[in-house]
Amino acid sequence: MTHITRTQAPDGSTPHMVPHADEAGRVCVDPTWGTLQPMQVADGIRTVGELEVIDQLEAGRPVVDSRTAEMYADATLPGARSIPHAQAADRAHELDPGTPTVFFCNGPQCGQSPVAIRALLAAGHPTELIWYYRGGLHDWMTLGLPTAPAGVETA
Repeated sequence: MTHITRTQAPDGSTPHMVPHADEAGRVCVDPTWGTLQPMQVADGIRTVGELEVIDQLEAGRPVVDSRTAEMYADATLPGARSIPHAQAADRAHELDPGTPTVFFCNGPQCGQSPVAIRALLAAGHPTELIWYYRGGLHDWMTLGLPTAPAGVETA
């Protein structure tokens, strides 16, 4: 396999893990941080894209932002609830036992959802009830899809 080196911040600045809007209102996504995550986070876990996440949100089915509480408070997907990755196993009882839950974090280079998903699996949570949105907030915002402040239940 060819070794590929990711681009680094040219000015040596601290990377922005959460996408943000610049002065012109354009979404700025910083690709220079984190470690790329696999498309398949674990055996039996379904990886989903934006259309499946939209269907999940519009149907009122569970979507979990597994980023830290501070990141969630800044912006999240409309209707998503917060279960930080470090709390996933301890809060598994809060998940709907009758329908899959979509987990997301910052994007393809963020390990927070994979950590949450692996913790849930280790705690015995059924694989068929866990879906992984690898694109996360980065891909969501890059595609111009809406975000909301934490706790806003609009979709």
